[in-house]
Amino acid sequence: MQVVFVIPVYNEQETVEPLAEGIISQMGGRPHRIVFVNDGSTDESWARILKLREKHPNIDAIRLRRNFGKTIALTVGFAHAQGGIIVTMDADLQDDPREIPRMLAPIEEGKSDVVCGWKQRRRDPWHKTFPSRIYNAWIARTFKLPLHDVNTGFKAMRNTAICGIPLYGDMHRLIPVFAASMGFRVIEIPVEHLPRRFGKSKYGFGRFGPGAFDAITAAFLTKYGEAPGQYFGRMILLCGVMIMAVLFAALAASVLVAIFLSGANYGEQLAMTAIILLMILMSLVIVCVGTVGVGLGFVAELLLRRTPAPDPGRYIAEKHLG
Repeated sequence: MQVVFVIPVYNEQETVEPLAEGIISQMGGRPHRIVFVNDGSTDESWARILKLREKHPNIDAIRLRRNFGKTIALTVGFAHAQGGIIVTMDADLQDDPREIPRMLAPIEEGKSDVVCGWKQRRRDPWHKTFPSRIYNAWIARTFKLPLHDVNTGFKAMRNTAICGIPLYGDMHRLIPVFAASMGFRVIEIPVEHLPRRFGKSKYGFGRFGPGAFDAITAAFLTKYGEAPGQYFGRMILLCGVMIMAVLFAALAASVLVAIFLSGANYGEQLAMTAIILLMILMSLVIVCVGTVGVGLGFVAELLLRRTPAPDPGRYIAEKHLG
């Protein structure tokens, strides 16, 4: 069974060569290919990838037109991965190639379809590990997925598990979630995480917001993707309950104003009642409009998921394949 390594590269000129050599040494004579996807690097990454390709014919090189982000880079790589098993790794050399045989073993033995590398002891600064821990704990609890590191970039997957999963936005983080929702077996194993030796991290607190929104979207797609009417039915019911609560609050406000402002004249009581009712109604409108907006966003996500994915070739500026 051929193994294909899909590796997005963004300004990692110092690490692409030792990473490729490490992968090749661990694979030995087993059939494999390495697909480097250069995601708009501004350093010498692309030149070094091409040089590697001259030395190793099992290396494929793809250069994107600009920096599209990790999800698009992986999508393009997956489209060119012709193997039974796909392995994703970060190009910064923090994923240890010596862990590859352990990552492949559960799939080759038929025990799993997706294997996530759990960086049990992360060698990253706190501003990267802290939000990641919060995100992973939230994802594990939301989707009842017993993983410590859903967001890991080190994964081994059957081709059948990744094919058909539409990736857009930053959905690459949630591949295990979508695979598990389709019935594929997802496990994790502890792996060694190496300290970064070159360059600097491209991630931090900034990715927490988009990741949270993607997780909320994934929760909708996995739970209501086949029956969205159930979600909107519940939203309509919720809005109805809120309207009844507002009517009750309006009645209670008029009674309370009459009790606590009994010494005030009729005009003051009427003005206070109007202010309270206006605040309640504004809150109701904001909540209902927000609910409708979220619902429309979910509909757009659902339509996007059902729409055939665009040709990955549109992102490619140059490619050299074996």
